[in-house]
Order: sequence, then structure tokens, then C-alpha cells
Amino acid sequence: MPTQILMPALSPTMEEGKLAKWLVKEGDVVKSGKVIAEIETDKATMEVEAVDEGIIHQILIAAGTDKVKVNTPIATLLAEGETAGAPAPATVKPAPAASPAGSQAPAIAASASTAAGGMAGAAASGSANFLRPPMLGGTGGDAKASTSLAGSRMFVSPLARRLAKDNGIDLANVKGSGPHGRIIQRDLANAAKGSSPSPGKSQATALTPVTGSGQLQSSGGAGGIQPMADDKILALYEKDSFEVLPHDGMRRIIAERLTQSKSTVPHFYLSVDVRLDTLLSARERLNARSPKEGPRVYKLSVNDFIIKALALALQNVPAANATWTTQGMLRHRHSDVGVAVAVEGGLFTPVIRHAELKTLAEISNEMKDLAERARKRRLAPHEYQGGTTSISNLGMFGIKSFDAVINPPHATILAVGAGEKIPVVNGDKIEIATVMSATMSCDHRVVDGTLGAELLNSFKSFIEDPVRMLV
Repeated sequence: MPTQILMPALSPTMEEGKLAKWLVKEGDVVKSGKVIAEIETDKATMEVEAVDEGIIHQILIAAGTDKVKVNTPIATLLAEGETAGAPAPATVKPAPAASPAGSQAPAIAASASTAAGGMAGAAASGSANFLRPPMLGGTGGDAKASTSLAGSRMFVSPLARRLAKDNGIDLANVKGSGPHGRIIQRDLANAAKGSSPSPGKSQATALTPVTGSGQLQSSGGAGGIQPMADDKILALYEKDSFEVLPHDGMRRIIAERLTQSKSTVPHFYLSVDVRLDTLLSARERLNARSPKEGPRVYKLSVNDFIIKALALALQNVPAANATWTTQGMLRHRHSDVGVAVAVEGGLFTPVIRHAELKTLAEISNEMKDLAERARKRRLAPHEYQGGTTSISNLGMFGIKSFDAVINPPHATILAVGAGEKIPVVNGDKIEIATVMSATMSCDHRVVDGTLGAELLNSFKSFIEDPVRMLV
């Protein structure tokens, strides 16, 4: 009997993806490690490889098919010497999980409910998934994804089990709407409201976990206020005066994440003007000393200095290098700085890990590589998930100043404007100086006004005296 190959979960938050390309065909023999398909998520295109050997018996999902749910059978595999009518192999492999060390909810990502539930689903349903993303490695799942209650078998995703425990929900009273009746996160939301959804339907006001806390909260907006219904919006405009452009996965998740941020994170803003003249002079001298060729070639940008300065400022003000959870404050040891990169249809926020320990040249070359692969949607989830703060720089577009929206679970984000020459007063003299505006958005649950001011002034001191970043 053929073994099912399931749509893999390529990150903890993946719910569905596009099967972009098959690199094998029916009848092909595959070995462990062979790349067999390309799958597009909302954020990237990733290769997946076989972790088992066998013969591709049947391809169930054609290349180019969009919105394929995690754990949907996409093909079948025959073991060596097996025929289509023979018994299935005894070993059942769980669906793969991607849980890179230190990763949290993605800079731009949806709830992890379906992905987490789906990863346990393969083990619960008795199907094998022989795919894993080569850049992440390993397989996931929960050996305790199913349990016995009152003599019947009950399937529960690990996330749903944890949320039920944290919120005092009796799983015996919850009807599962996932594959094979498995209880998943949205079922807990409906149990809390006293209703059960039909399988496959998601709820607009589903309860989602706060990263790191397990707390349930409404994603329907502050105070439960719902947005204007589509039909009412359409009624405001003349028919044929517009065209409808369907949202892609990235745009939907950006909308969800930023709505969550503005609805649940109490923002406040601090701004400071920073003189760039000394930095620009140092940058010019350092770039002139770069090797002409070889692996140590670099070309520093102002943004590279900004990344380093913010990383060092967080080390100087460690109380601001933190994340809010209802169970306690996460105080981070390293400065992992995310940098917003515009791509077609949205943005990525790749993360420079341990930025306080890296040289300006290392930061510059790593950022160039991450930005290039972000624009091609070739980043692995661990390269854009997590982080302890973010930077959004619109200076290259001539924007003088702006307020950025915090990217949960971060507690701060720095909005950087353009450097421009203006007259400034220095003592009793008026001088011409290049000045940049920097605005810090702060989560008031983590960073109070005085603490935010201390962080921003530390950042300013590094920018205005850049030699301190070289030691």
C-alpha cells in the first residue's frame, strides 16, 4: 500500500503554501537528501528534500497549485519491492517542524495554530511525511499528540493541549474540526464562545496565543470592534470604477500582524535629531581602506552604522532589550536586530543575530546577502523570525521622519529618516550640519518613557561618535 507524502510545514506559522514545482515525476526513484519539490509560502520559496527512499507512485497535487493546506497528501511513495496493493510500511514518520533556536513569532507571520496542529497531525492520522526543508533539517511532531479519554481516541494538537491547560478548558467538551476530528486552536476559541465551527472554516475573531505566554486573546481588534464589511465598502463606489486585486499570503499576514500590534501593544514615540557629519567622514575613510577584491571586501552604508549603534545601545540599556509576556519579561542577552527590507507586495525583516559582537564590515556583508535573498524570497524562516528590535529606514526615499509600527514580539522599533544639511546652533555660532531624525516606537508595557529616552540617547551617542563602535 503506498505511503502518503504530505504537504510539509516549513515553519512554525505555515498554514498553507503553493506547490510551485515538482523536481521528480511518477516512477522516479528517490533517495534520502534528494531535492524533490519547491514550495512557496507567504514569505519565501523553499526546496524540500526526501528523508526516505522509494519510488514516486502517484503525484496527487499538480505543480502550480496554490493554497495547499499543511498535511494535505500531495503524492504517494512505494518502498523498494512494494506494490500498490501491499501493506503500508510499519514505520510512521511525523510531519517536519521548523523550530530554529531562538525563533519566536515571525517579523511578519500569522498564528502558529494550524502549522503546530498540522505537525502533530501526521503522527495522529498514521500518514508518513518524508519531506523536510534542507536548510532547517530534522523532523518534528509530538508523540503525545493523541490521548485516550472515556474509552475513545481523542486527537489534540500540542498547541491546543497547552492552551487548554493554560486556560482551564476541558478538552472532553471540545469538538475537533481538524483532520480526523483533531482538536486544534480555533476549536478552543469556539468552545470558549459556546459554539463549534464546521471543519475547515476559520473564525474571523479566533483566539490566538500571545507569543511566549499562551494567553488567549481576541484578534478582532481593540474592544472587539469589527472592520467595515466588504459589501458596505463596495457600496461606496460606482460599479466598474475599480478592480479587485486579491490579497496574496504576504499581504494578508502583514495586515493581521500590524492590526494585532496596534490593537494590543500600547505604542508611544520618542524622537531625536542626530548629527551625521563625523559618521559620514569615518565611513568615507573606512570604505577607502576596503580591499579591492577577495572575501574581506566591504562597502559600508549609513544603515550598517545604524544597526551597530542600536545593537550597542541595547547592551548599554539592557532593560530595553526585552519582550513582554504575561508570565514575565524576557530579558535578551544579545542584540538581534531586524531590518525592514521592501520586496514586491510587502516586506521582510531579516535579522542580524548578535549584532553587538560583529564588526561593521561583517554586518554590511551579511545585510547585503540577506536583503538580496529577501527580494528573491529565498530566506529561511529562522533568518527573519525572532529578533529583539527592528529598524525601518526610509531615508533613501527622502522621508524626513515617521512613526513605525512595532513588530511583535519586539518592544521597540527605530524609524530612521533622511540626513539633510540644515543650520544648527553650536554655542553662539550657526553651523551647517547633516542631521538625521530618528524616532523610537516603544511598547509601554516594557519600555517606559525614561528608559526609552535613555536607549535613544545611547544610540545617538554612538552615531555621533562612531569611533566607539570600532572597539
